[in-house]
Order: sequence, then structure tokens, then C-alpha cells
Amino acid sequence: MVSGNLFHCRRHSWPPEEYISRTTLHLFDLDNSAPPEQAWRRRLNSHANILKEFSVTFREAIKMIRLGIRLWSYIREEASHGRKAPIDPFTKESCKPSASQGVPLGGMGSGSISRGFRGEFRQWQIIPSLCEASPVMANQFSIFISRDGGNKKYASVLAPGQHEGLGKDDDLGISSWGWNLSGECSTYHALFPRAWTVYDGEPDPELKVSCRQISPFIPHNYRDSSLPTAVFVYSLVNTGKERAKVSLLFTWANSIGGDSHLSGDHVNEPFIGEDGVSGVLLHHKTANGNPPVTFAIAACETQNVNVTVLPCFGLSGESSVTAKDIWAMMVEDGQFDRRNFNSGTSSPSLYGETICAAVSASAWVEPHGKCTVAFALSWCSPKIKFSKGSSYHRRYAKFYGTSERAALNLAHDALKNYNRWEEEINKWQAPILNDERLPEWYQFTLFNELYFLVAGGTVWIDSLPEESMRNYKRMKDKTEQRNYKENEASRNQQNCIESDSFTTAVTGDLFSNHEPLIPSSEKIAVQSSSSFNTPCLHDEGDDVGRFLYLEGVEYIMWCTYDVHFYASFALLELFPKIELSIQRDFAKAVLSEDGRRVKFLAEGKWGIRKARGAVPHDLGTHDPWHEMNAYNIHDTSKWKDLNPKFVLQVYRDFSATGDMAFGVDVWPSVRAAMEYMEQFDRDKDGLIENDGFPDQTYDAWTVHGVSAYCGCLWLAALQAAASMALQVGDRDFAEWCKSSFLRAKHAFEGKLWNGSYFNYDSGSSSNSMSIQADQLAGQWYTFSSGLPSLFDENKIRTTLQKIYEFNVMRVKGGKMGAVNGMHPNGKVDETCMQSREIWTGVTYAVAATMIFAGMEEEGFKTAEGIFTAGWSEEGYGYWFQTPEGWTVDGHFRSLIYMRPLSIWGMQWALSLPKAILEAPKINVMDRIDPSPNSWRPSWNENNRRRVVPQRGCFGNSTFYCACE
Repeated sequence: MVSGNLFHCRRHSWPPEEYISRTTLHLFDLDNSAPPEQAWRRRLNSHANILKEFSVTFREAIKMIRLGIRLWSYIREEASHGRKAPIDPFTKESCKPSASQGVPLGGMGSGSISRGFRGEFRQWQIIPSLCEASPVMANQFSIFISRDGGNKKYASVLAPGQHEGLGKDDDLGISSWGWNLSGECSTYHALFPRAWTVYDGEPDPELKVSCRQISPFIPHNYRDSSLPTAVFVYSLVNTGKERAKVSLLFTWANSIGGDSHLSGDHVNEPFIGEDGVSGVLLHHKTANGNPPVTFAIAACETQNVNVTVLPCFGLSGESSVTAKDIWAMMVEDGQFDRRNFNSGTSSPSLYGETICAAVSASAWVEPHGKCTVAFALSWCSPKIKFSKGSSYHRRYAKFYGTSERAALNLAHDALKNYNRWEEEINKWQAPILNDERLPEWYQFTLFNELYFLVAGGTVWIDSLPEESMRNYKRMKDKTEQRNYKENEASRNQQNCIESDSFTTAVTGDLFSNHEPLIPSSEKIAVQSSSSFNTPCLHDEGDDVGRFLYLEGVEYIMWCTYDVHFYASFALLELFPKIELSIQRDFAKAVLSEDGRRVKFLAEGKWGIRKARGAVPHDLGTHDPWHEMNAYNIHDTSKWKDLNPKFVLQVYRDFSATGDMAFGVDVWPSVRAAMEYMEQFDRDKDGLIENDGFPDQTYDAWTVHGVSAYCGCLWLAALQAAASMALQVGDRDFAEWCKSSFLRAKHAFEGKLWNGSYFNYDSGSSSNSMSIQADQLAGQWYTFSSGLPSLFDENKIRTTLQKIYEFNVMRVKGGKMGAVNGMHPNGKVDETCMQSREIWTGVTYAVAATMIFAGMEEEGFKTAEGIFTAGWSEEGYGYWFQTPEGWTVDGHFRSLIYMRPLSIWGMQWALSLPKAILEAPKINVMDRIDPSPNSWRPSWNENNRRRVVPQRGCFGNSTFYCACE
């Protein structure tokens, strides 16, 4: 926990007064129109430099040449089937990445559009797995101002005219518009999920303008947070002596990014809705058989605001109305003809033709008066289709139906509800923003890193296909009938201890007399043979659908689990039901097997796609939930970190939520995952060994023998599994976990501890004694779950101090984050590209571990390196696109990546849930008294471990783990 006086010298590095005059701030000090004190800020005239991508060294290239050839062949094969390979380092985007990103639009899982800090709409991810990075420059807000007497007129696009793509069209297109904004007096302020753009006297010196961008990202709100919509609220303050007529123009191209606007057959349609909401629907016919998309752009008419539309205009001379024409109309009149509302649906666009639409909102602002104008943008594509055929309805279809025309209702509701959304957002963020103990950079970066849950390629579906739901309900009915009969019989068995009360205690410390916490009347049988694409058996009231998010926009795999291990703290803190849903998906996956043959590209060997008992690397790419493990570089059934990470995440979630039904549901998978790993304990010392290849999340960094990273994860998993086993009544397994833990800990410390840290591995390679930043990942989760520490305090603090002094402070004075590997002589470990990289998410995780260990100052200094290098003005420009990592010279790998969400692990360390804080501080291992007949796995005739859980807990269910 953070001490009360630790940050008494904290630096106010981003005061709004340095960007906006105090007078202007005072004028906007009303209705959230002023930017907050804590926010990420930029001037609109800031240069958006091109980002520099990492490159492999000659030695690394030689090592990976065979992998590269196989990967190239695989990419071409996938392309021949019309699919994109999940990892493709050879194909580069035509739009070079730049330091131009800002807060994205919309809720989670509904398709996303990002908006750069200078105002451009970019990074289109409407279709799952497809990201179009280039901005659509016709999508703009513009302003037109005239004052009484007509002596003063101003007209400008509300974005500086220094974007790529301008000046290339003829003068009938958007180049004919007034790109007059310098951006020198205009500033952008970001605090996800909102952003403010303040025009402090631009283009009219006597008109102050604030645009507030609001998206419905609201923790614990599982309805509104799924909506594909955003609101732009303009606050206008007239400081002049004359009345001003102000017209705001919102233009939008019928496009989903890239060259989709040229495919033809798109139509636009004006509408007048309820409550003064009016605008245009843009119906987009997608290519390649993807479901259609409808956009709505709208404004809210009030007593002082007049809304008009131009349903269709083009960007070339072939159009009846061109971009140049509409600009002239707005300069002359400040509005369009109201008869346009009756024009009906436009003619379909021709191939190669771009059509756009415009909404104008006009108002008179009195001298020293104020006015508010609100616009909404929504996009509706309720059906999603993956490339191998499976289709689903998005979450918001549950509330708005399955018609694309729901875009109109989405825009309407956004304009009517945004005030409530802001109240809820303020209530959520205020305790952190008002916490004087916290450094300012951390306060706003914590929220801004959440951009990934919108812009990271998320999919949130409502339910399963209809046939699957029918199968699930039939299975559930049969299971309930069988449970009743078995529970009746189990009451007469002496091996099932009765309990008079049911408790939802969630840590291994809450036991008395070693009694199981689940009474026989509550115990359920879980089938291992059920189809993976059906939901787990849990209360339908907790059903929030199913959620997917990509590892990154360059690594197109859904819910990559070794990375989710770091990122999941954000979901658990803010949307715990989604987090439990993901864990249930992986729990089902553990008990499934996919025998289809796959070629693993690192070695060129063949194997099966998914082994029973192994936690999958991911839920797939082209057919998620049905075809897992899209990752095919290595055979991840042999990885040593995935199964322990599953056990640790499940236990943490179980402890934090107190959801006993969840614990019972997933326990068979937890046990199976632990059993599966015993095959890797080759010398029977209780400790798993790595196999001389990169069998972990560091999938280019080879490990030999016992490793600090995987070994520590395994120790933590043994302790977590023991605690959970007690709570679900599986005492035999708890005893085995304790026995294994005691032997494994002794072996781990004996083989790796060198007096100041744990060696990278127990091998004899040149980097075996490297200092790995992530070596205490298991201890991080032990802290996070309220379990006793794996090691004594001195070992933990000594190790963290070594990491801080070497991996952090010896890389540019701590201004870069923690490098993954560092030799004890103070030189960066350059064994491979990953050992020499600084991983953003790992750095946040290391910082969280330091905070838990009472090293708050070192923890925040460590994490501040990521802010300095990635988010600050003197950094490399990675805001709202935080990469997996960068080299010591700042060159990135894999932008817009999942792992940096682990900054919420720091917040977890600062504010542990009540269930964990209030758990009795008793060592769970002291509750277990290993018997001479402690459980050992047995084998059946098919060379699979046969595990028979205590009958009273799981009926007659039997679970198998595949082994080599």
C-alpha cells in the first residue's frame, strides 16, 4: 500500500494552465466542458513523427532464417484461402505509423474507430481482425462564424491542415475546404474514455470553443459499455461584444476505412428522429461477404440550435454536389435546405465513387453568452462473421435488435444519455484522480492505457448460435436431473462430510477443522465430454455474453492467454463478469482436445492442434472458440507457463470475487491443468523443468532446465491450487500440492538463488546467470491473491532491488522501463531480440510487485520509465498505441498491444479487494497435513493420467490429461 507522505514532492508536470489561459479555463468551468486537471495533453500543432520499428540483428536473423522461410510459406498459403495469417512480419501497412493517436470512440467489442489528437478519424476496426490505419480525411468537424454586421467571418476545418493525404485531390474535393487552423492556440486533453479539444480563440479570437468527446466505457455497466457510439459536445463561449452566429458542420464518408468507400452500392438516407435528434444514415455494403454496416451522424435540435442535413455529396466533379459546393453553402448560409430531410434514400454509389454526408447545427451566441451543441456518431453492424464461417450477434443486439438501422436509435440514446454516462465516469475516476499520494503521470496513464479495451480489436457477443443454445439447455436439464439423483445418494456415503451452512469464503486461510466448504446439496457433476462451444454451467443471471480481444493489431490471436495473464487485472477490476467469462472459456478448453495436425514453424515438426489438459495459447483467429491455438510458431502444449498462469488467474479471480459457483465450475480444469504439468518434473523433485527451447511467453528466449520465470509461476500455482482444493473439498489433491510445493521450493532455491537474485535458468549457457526482470511473476500473483509469500522477505526485496538497480536504472537512468535481461556485469543481455527488449507490460508488472513488497518509490520510478519513453513529449510517441516493447534506443515492436493493461496490476496492489484484505493471514499450507497416502496420479491404458475426484464433490466424473 502507498504511504501517506511518499509523494509529497510529486511533480505537477501537466498543469492545464500551461496549455490554456486561466481565463478560458474559468469560462469553461461548467458542465464538464473544461478539461480535467489530470490529463494527457498536446497542442494541435505538435509534430506527429513517424515511429521507428525494431530490426533484428544479423546474428538473430541467421538463427531465425529457417523459421522465416516456413513463416513466409505459411503466410502465402493462408492468403491463397483469403485469410490473413495471425503473425505476418513481412507485410507492412501503406500508412506508416506515426505519433498521432488519441482516445478511441465507442464501447467495447462493437467495432472501433480511433481519433487522433489533431482530430482525424483513423484506425478502423469495424470488421473483426481487420485494421485500417489510414485516416479518412473527409470525416471532419468544421466551424463557420459570422457576427452582426457581417464584418467578421471565419470558416475553418477544426483540424490543422498538416495531415497526410491533403493537397492530392483536385479542388472540388476536401482540399477546397478552409484548412486555416494553425493549432498553436488549440490543445488536446485525454483522459480515457473522454477527450477535450479546446480552441482558445482559433479561428475567431473572440470565440472560445471546447469539444468534449464521450464514449460509453463505464465499469460494471454491461449494457452501455457495449454500445458503438460516441458523443461530441461543443461548448461555445462568445467573449466579444457582438452576437455571433456559429455553425458547426460534421461530415462523414460512407467508408469503413482503407479503400472501402470505392467499392460501390453504398447509399445515404436522411432522418428526423425523436426528441429533436436528426441526421443522416450511411448504409455501407461491405466487400468479401462481410455483414453490412450503417453509420448515423446526428445532432440534437433545441430551442436555440437548428439542425439541417445534406444527405449526399461527392469528392469529384462527377457528383451533383461536391465537397467544394457544400463549403460554399456553409460559408454563405451556415446551414442547408430543410427540404433535404424529404429527399429520401440516395442512388447507390458507383464503383470508384465516394459519397459522403453532412450534418449542420447552427446557433446564435449572445455577447458574453454560452451555448452547447451536441453531435452523435454511431455505427451498427450487429452481425459479425469470422473468416471460417461462424457468425454471431454482438452484445448490443440484445438491446437494440439485429437491424443495422438501429444506428439511429443508438445515436438518439447517446445524445439523451451522455450526461448520465459522464456522471458515472466521474464517480469511477474521482477517487484515483483525487488521491494526492499518487504521481500525476500515473493517474491519467492508468486510465489512458484502457484505450486497448476499445481499440485493441475487441469482440463482445451476446450469446451462442441458436442451435448451440438449444444443445446447452438440453445438456443442462440432463445434468440437473443427474445431480439430483447423485446428491440424494451421496448423503448416505460416509466419505462426504455434511455441512450445515454454506459459505463463500475465498482464501485457503478460512477453514476450521478442515471441512469442505461445499455442502452436498450444492455439489455438482461436471462433464468433461461436453462441447467446447457451449457455455459453462453457471447462473444465467451472470451471463454477460462472451468476450474476445486480440493480443495486438499485429498479432491477430484472440485472448492470447500468456499475455492475458498480465492484462487481466484491468478486466477483473472494471468488468469482473467478463473476466470470469474468459476464464470459463479457457476452463472448458483445458478439458478439450483437437487432434487436427498442425505444422509448428520453429522446428518444422508436426503435432496436434490442442492436447487435453494443456491450456491453449489463444482461442483462435479465424474461428474462435471452435479452432483454438492459432499460434503455430511453437507447440504450446509443451510450454511451461500457460498452465500455471491459468491456475493463478483462476485462483485470483475466485479469491477476489468470492464466486463459489465459478470456483466449482472451473475446479476440474484447474486440477487437470496441474496434473498435466507433472510430466515436466523429470527428476521428481516437485519442480518443472524447461526443455531447451523458448517454451514460455518469451518465445524467442531459450530456457534450459529450471527457470526463474516458469519455476516461480509453478511454485505459486501449487500454493494457489492447494488453497482452492481445500475450498472445493478436494483434500487429497491439496495434500499433493503441499507435498510438491515443499519439495519444489527447496529445489528452486537450491538451483537458482545466488545470494542476490534468482538466475535466469539452471543451465550453463552464456545467459544462465542473467537478471530477468520478470523472475518474480509468480510472487506477483501470490501477493495479488492474498496468499503467503513464496520466499522470505529478504529474498524478495533483494531480488527486486537488483532488478531496479540493473534492469531499470542502468538503462538511460531509468527513463525507459525495465529491460528483460541484464548480465550481472551491467550489460544488456543480447542473447536474442526479447532479452534485449523492454516490455511495457512486464515493466508495469514488476512495478506492481515492488509496490506489494513495500518498495513504492522504486515501483513508481520503474513504471514512470514507460510513461517517459512512451507517453511524454520527450518520448518516442507511443501514446494510445503502446507497443509490446521497445529496444534501448526506442524502436518499437508490435503497436497497440494487450500486455500494457497490466498497469492495472499496480492499481490492484494499491487497493486490494476487501475479500482479499480481510482474509485471515494464516498460511494455507499449515491447514494441510499430508498423509502417507497422499494422492498420486495414476495411468490408464491410453497413457493418460486418470484422476478421480472425491466422489462427494463431483459425482462420478472422471477427467483425463493427455501426456506424451
